[in-house]
Amino acid sequence: MRTPPPAPALQASPHYVLGDPYQADGHWYYPAEDYALDATGIAAVLPAGARLTADGEIYDAGALVAAMQTVQLPAIALVTNLENGRQILLRVNDRGPADPGRLIALSQRSATDLLIPDGGTARVRVQIDTQLSHRVVEQVGGGPKLAINTAPAGTVLAEALPPLGAAAGAHGGGSVVGDVAALPVAAVVPERMPEIVHAVRPEPGQLWLRAGTFGRFNYANVLAARLGGLGGAVLRSREGRQESYSVRAGPFATIPEADAALRRALGAGVVDARITVEPE
Repeated sequence: MRTPPPAPALQASPHYVLGDPYQADGHWYYPAEDYALDATGIAAVLPAGARLTADGEIYDAGALVAAMQTVQLPAIALVTNLENGRQILLRVNDRGPADPGRLIALSQRSATDLLIPDGGTARVRVQIDTQLSHRVVEQVGGGPKLAINTAPAGTVLAEALPPLGAAAGAHGGGSVVGDVAALPVAAVVPERMPEIVHAVRPEPGQLWLRAGTFGRFNYANVLAARLGGLGGAVLRSREGRQESYSVRAGPFATIPEADAALRRALGAGVVDARITVEPE
């Protein structure tokens, strides 16, 4: 019996990606540039395994990387574990997670730094770093051009962490004590983000479903009626002279309860429903 030839080595070719609408796990996603994204939700953990990411990088479970469903790639994001206050700056370089109930999927090293167990979940906040994200897109090429000022300085408190297996050890392992300004926008954003762990006050909040924002109450009220069994309600907000109406259901005591509510909402045709984490 002839031995099959070895699989060809993966060849990295990092490049800017936005992409067309796509379907995953029966749900449609619509990629759009958002350099000011600030969202809360549930984080999952990516499986290990060598593969190319959506933007042409080689996935490394020992690096600070993540996957998101619609943001431009690559992007730099500050991710906060709201349950314990730990923060890291990471590179978003892939599409995922397929589960509409998850906001972001973290590499195993990212999850370790945020104290999320392998296969576990956590309530998180994800904030795209506008300036660093524009810079990294300029570096890989193919994205929009924008004049960028120097990033403001900000102190980060860091603590040493154990390496994640041999792969992390090969790259130095523990965290780097430093400052966010160690990555000035004028400099090159490294492909492998340094491990800087910042501690802030935990804000676990409550789990809710959000679904749609409208300029007229009656449109929001129709949508809230679809979520009536989940405690759907219309919230009014005002910005200047402009009023808007959003739909919210909950709160839910646990992530499994929020997941079940999201499945019911999607089954009722509320296709833009998502899980959020909001202050109590």
